[in-house]
Amino acid sequence: MELLVVLLVVVGGAIALAVGISRASERKAAAQREAELEPVRRLAEEDVTALGVELQELDADLAGAPLDAGANADYQRALDAYESAKGSVAAMTRPDDVRHVTEILEDGRYAMACVRARVAGEPLPVRRPPCFFDPRHGLSVTDVPWTPPGGSQRDVPACALDAERVRAGAEPDSRKVMVGSQRVPYYQAGRAYQPYAAGYFGAFTPMDWMFAGLLFGGLGGFDALGGIGEGIGDGIAGLGEGIGDGFGEIGEGIGDFFDGFDF
Repeated sequence: MELLVVLLVVVGGAIALAVGISRASERKAAAQREAELEPVRRLAEEDVTALGVELQELDADLAGAPLDAGANADYQRALDAYESAKGSVAAMTRPDDVRHVTEILEDGRYAMACVRARVAGEPLPVRRPPCFFDPRHGLSVTDVPWTPPGGSQRDVPACALDAERVRAGAEPDSRKVMVGSQRVPYYQAGRAYQPYAAGYFGAFTPMDWMFAGLLFGGLGGFDALGGIGEGIGDGIAGLGEGIGDGFGEIGEGIGDFFDGFDF
């Protein structure tokens, strides 16, 4: 009888340990997903807000101006893009979801450019990608040869002001995001921002070339050795946390197991 009790205790403890480790792993994975999602979601929210401000400015500029059917349709398309982008940000559950948001924002900004062209009696603008350095700058007007720090030269789409800065050898007005305690351009901030860029630029240009050595690693503290070290450290920390939580729940599991026994 004593052997059976010991065996039951061992089996119950093993089950409790396995359950505890599983729960700890699930909690860690959920926390990691949220940590990766939050800065990307915040970035998308800021871009949606920027589009809303631009729509207000457009509305003020068009006050009293007659709009033909085409201008009305494009204006409504821009308004719909703003509302759709807001809803898409709220529905984000992983960093990859931001691609849908930035695709919508790109379309909304092009629709706004079409409205301005129609009202001014000008031809509709050629649909170019947004400014590489900060998509909130709107449609690019040209491609400029640009060499990032420590990288190779590539042609990138730029707005008029950033194109002028690059040609003059000055620093472009890049979109910055927080990485740890540093602010770095979004294209140097790691793989989590790849979908953000893909929504803006994926339909226009070879992403692998434009972002080679930038978004997909390399700069901004996301080199291969750093990633390996971080991964090993997280793995060891996760294992320790899982085992610790598992042992912490052994007592609870064994207690539950013997709740139905009278001794």
